[in-house]
Amino acid sequence: MNTKTLTPFHIAIPVHNLEDCRIFYRDTLNCEEGRSSDHWVDFNFFGHQLVIHYKAPSKEGTITNPVDGKQVPVPHYGVVLPWETFQAFAEDLKLKNIQFIIEPYIRFEGLVGEQVTMFFNDPAGNALEFKAFKDPSQLFAK
Repeated sequence: MNTKTLTPFHIAIPVHNLEDCRIFYRDTLNCEEGRSSDHWVDFNFFGHQLVIHYKAPSKEGTITNPVDGKQVPVPHYGVVLPWETFQAFAEDLKLKNIQFIIEPYIRFEGLVGEQVTMFFNDPAGNALEFKAFKDPSQLFAK
């Protein structure tokens, strides 16, 4: 795949409270709201199309996998941001009192794929990860 011509992805996720999640994505993450209905809402998620769809609450538990000494929630989704954008976004989230699953930190420090990352949940319990690479060519490095 040619990563020089990336196109926006589309992801649809379940939420059990459409209005709480609408407020979170719009006001906390500053995503522009697009089309909507009584059961779903589109957002411009950092240039990608995120759709939150109503789904009744589930009793599924959280699953994690160890990565770099931390328990990473599975599944999760998010965006790779430019380094400076990540830093400003992380500071904004701290000011908004986001409760982090994994606070912003440098993962794989000094190794191939070094990155800064953070994890937190939306109001429906969906795990989000945002990350950035000082050297973007390390995104797929082995």
